[in-house]
Amino acid sequence: MAALRVRFLSRRLARLLLVGALFLLCHQPFGLTQATIPQASQYEFNDTHFHLTNYIQKGTDIHDFLKIMGTKAGRVALFGIPLQQEWSYPNSGDYAPTYYLQSDAPLYYYSFTDAYIAIAYRSLTREQQARFDPMITGFNPADMYAADHIRRVLQTFPGVFSGIGEFTIHKEFVSAKIAGDTASLLNPALDRILDFAAEAGLVVLIHNDMDVPFAKEGSEPAYLSQMKSLLKRHPKTTIIWAHMGMGRVVRPVTQHAAVIETILKDPQFSHVYFDISWDEVAKYLVATPESIKIAADLINRYPDRFLFGTDEVAPTSQEQYLRVYYKYDPLWRSLDAEAIEKVRKDNYERVFDDARVRVRNWERTHLSAPNSEPESKNP
Repeated sequence: MAALRVRFLSRRLARLLLVGALFLLCHQPFGLTQATIPQASQYEFNDTHFHLTNYIQKGTDIHDFLKIMGTKAGRVALFGIPLQQEWSYPNSGDYAPTYYLQSDAPLYYYSFTDAYIAIAYRSLTREQQARFDPMITGFNPADMYAADHIRRVLQTFPGVFSGIGEFTIHKEFVSAKIAGDTASLLNPALDRILDFAAEAGLVVLIHNDMDVPFAKEGSEPAYLSQMKSLLKRHPKTTIIWAHMGMGRVVRPVTQHAAVIETILKDPQFSHVYFDISWDEVAKYLVATPESIKIAADLINRYPDRFLFGTDEVAPTSQEQYLRVYYKYDPLWRSLDAEAIEKVRKDNYERVFDDARVRVRNWERTHLSAPNSEPESKNP
């Protein structure tokens, strides 16, 4: 009798432990918990803009990149490049181009990049995974089916992705090289993408030049009005405008800081952030004492709305990885202590922590019937 009672109590205890475990599981988002997320105090910055692979889908092994991050970078938004540079023998012969400026051959969308990033991420331990926020990039923003691709990636790789991007609409030299339809801020395919991002809780990192290359001084920025209209149409989508709308030869527009400030102070754009990634952007912001002051004053007034990123592509050393971070030294010295912490660390954590929870919750709801979601209807 005593033995039966022991077995009964053991089974009851086992059931209670199982119920408790299921309760904890159901009340945590899929993937990483807050307890496993690295503490910001251990690192100097979080990186909101990083490409693990390049334009021919080659790059740094993610385990090697962890060593490169070292104690400098805490968390990194991780993605490849959605475009593949074609090696056209009639164009470049035996020379194999690795960058979009090295060939006249076209670029094309390479969707396998998302699977590559997911597999690399899953090869890490849970503690290592906590330092990354993978992003979906392998879609054509001119394709009405692009939103379906993003949905399918989430369902195929649950617990992995936190956002989409960096993806490009208007970009100097790149846009004209992409095979097929040209992406546009007016294309309803882009609206479908941003609508789904809002539904699933995905952060959006979008590259869109504010103006055309070598624009006439004082002219109206070519894409500013369209971009603002797009942002207004999607108030529930968390959007990071990469590079503050600047590029290699897309210089700051007239009164660029004032243009950015009109967005920052407008409640209709409270969901919009700016990253200051890329050495090509840094060259404008730290060019002169005056440019440093203008940039610092703007960021100090709106410290919650800017994020730092390196925009490095497949670095092979820590020195290479940190070059943009150190290039911004004059700016760091000009920012308030609060602004430095927010731009380099806190804003990233706030934005991506929220995305992790929202996306995992969306996955929990939709993974029970992954094939039940309707495909796109005809527009």
